Amino acid sequence: MSEHTGDIYTQSQHEKEMTRLEVQCKRWFIAFMIVLAMLFVTNAAWVIYEMSFVDVETTITQENADGYNNYIGKDGLIINNPEGQK
Repeated sequence: MSEHTGDIYTQSQHEKEMTRLEVQCKRWFIAFMIVLAMLFVTNAAWVIYEMSFVDVETTITQENADGYNNYIGKDGLIINNPEGQK
């Protein structure tokens, strides 16, 4: 034993402290696993939600008396071409 009485730490006290730490570590591990599972579930929900939309591409044709057709391209620019020219 040491000279100071405040330094006495019995084996049973040590075992109690280690048991408490083991229980706390298990609780943190379970909490981590729950949070990780929630992350995967929410990511899967977003993927399923986004997959529910159907991409539709529509082609519209128009004719003009002057032979000019204006349309908005996929990049958002307005294109003004005489009929037959590209």
